[in-house]
Amino acid sequence: MKNNLYKIMILCLVLMFVFSVNGIAQEDRTGTNAASELLIPVGARYLAMGGASVSSVEGLEAIFWNPAGVARSQYTANAMFSHMSHIADINMNYVAVSAAFPNLGTIGFSIKALDIGDIEETTIESPDGTGALLNPQFITAGLTYSRTLTDRIAVGFNIKLISETIERISASGFAVDFGVQYRDLASINGLSIGLVVKNLGPSIAFGGSGLLRQALPNDVDRGSSPLQVVAQKDELPSSLEIGLGYSIALGEQSKINISTVFQDNNFQDDVGRFGGEYNYNDLFFVRAGYSLSPDAADDPTGKSGFIYGLTAGAGVHYDFPQIGITVDYAYRDVDIFDASNIISVRLGF
Repeated sequence: MKNNLYKIMILCLVLMFVFSVNGIAQEDRTGTNAASELLIPVGARYLAMGGASVSSVEGLEAIFWNPAGVARSQYTANAMFSHMSHIADINMNYVAVSAAFPNLGTIGFSIKALDIGDIEETTIESPDGTGALLNPQFITAGLTYSRTLTDRIAVGFNIKLISETIERISASGFAVDFGVQYRDLASINGLSIGLVVKNLGPSIAFGGSGLLRQALPNDVDRGSSPLQVVAQKDELPSSLEIGLGYSIALGEQSKINISTVFQDNNFQDDVGRFGGEYNYNDLFFVRAGYSLSPDAADDPTGKSGFIYGLTAGAGVHYDFPQIGITVDYAYRDVDIFDASNIISVRLGF
């Protein structure tokens, strides 16, 4: 078992080195990746902690942060709904379920959908608008497998199907995540480490009848005809994250969880995240966190191009005879745009 753990950790470290070298060799490619919806965080609990949760995340929210933690739920079956007011009047809705199977592991299913709202259609012929409204559909469906190999080691992966549709143009693809968690690192009770690689997959491109254009073919004796515009393929926003966490008991009823994460991105500057949570008897929680990107380039006004920073939130949990219910809220400060508000409801059976 230890040999398997060493192989997993060595693989993750090699991937982190590859990502780091790739990031150094590339020019700034911020905003040029495909499927940016993959980067939108899920769930209020760990977002309130700044997203610094790779090592300690557990339950359904781990599908986004580190799939290895999905198997660490205290319940056999789980369900979750989350709503987030994202930037630029975009809302994100998320639904996930999971079930643990003896001698097999935990299997989860999730759907993330963006509510972008109606957008007025503009064309080359009508740049001021045609009067028609478009309603883009961006959906990501995921299948997750997670398993605890020992009481200390958990591993997991996601397979995500990506679908983007804007009127008569669409794009689709898939991405995978791999994660591992190790608790009581170096035999220190409460110390944990986590590694996760996110959004590995082939490049995707838009296609469809909306890319047909009337044109005169070269070297052909005929009139204009519809020709297909071939869109460029764009890479997915892959990243590798490594994080540490530490849980400190405060008497018999309270504890504090602190965590930190370094995130190496292939399409934006690297990010550091820090977070903490006060847990009172698994009934009431208060959380705060902070994200920063020191190397982010400044915009024309002199402000950092990294728009996120402070996060905060709270949650309540109660176990009824047949069901456990948790309600969490998170606030994320955002430069330029309105702040994000996230609410999550989790059910355990």
